[in-house]
Amino acid sequence: MFPLIATLFLVVPIIEIYLLIQVGQVIGAGWTILLVVLTAVIGVWLLRIQGLSTLTRAQQKLRENELPATEILEGMGLVVAGALLLTPGFFTDAIGFLLLFPPTRIWLVGNLARRMVVSATVSGGHQRPHRPPPQTDVIDGVKYRRDD
Repeated sequence: MFPLIATLFLVVPIIEIYLLIQVGQVIGAGWTILLVVLTAVIGVWLLRIQGLSTLTRAQQKLRENELPATEILEGMGLVVAGALLLTPGFFTDAIGFLLLFPPTRIWLVGNLARRMVVSATVSGGHQRPHRPPPQTDVIDGVKYRRDD
């Protein structure tokens, strides 16, 4: 995992610099800076809308006594999208907008959830045998334990 992260920290800035130079040569430095700021502003605005929608769905599931697992994973995706959109550059903005786009985010979250479930079942090791609870009697809603 570390080599992947180290490679990303080296490759992504190089891609960003290259794209900024190329776009700057075509439309000029001022317009390039304006475009980078504009994509950040639009991204944060969309992030707010998507975040509130996800939060509303999570609260609804909690009211129905369900675990909002998908919404939690989507929220994590939105946090990553926000960080990418606030990072200056076109490459990170493109990835951030993909995470803001609900079908893409849902697809990524689904794949992540499947990998987590497979990982948990594969690396889970042995399972403890099921043990029945100790014998108890309930009288008037009070729990008494019998000692043998």
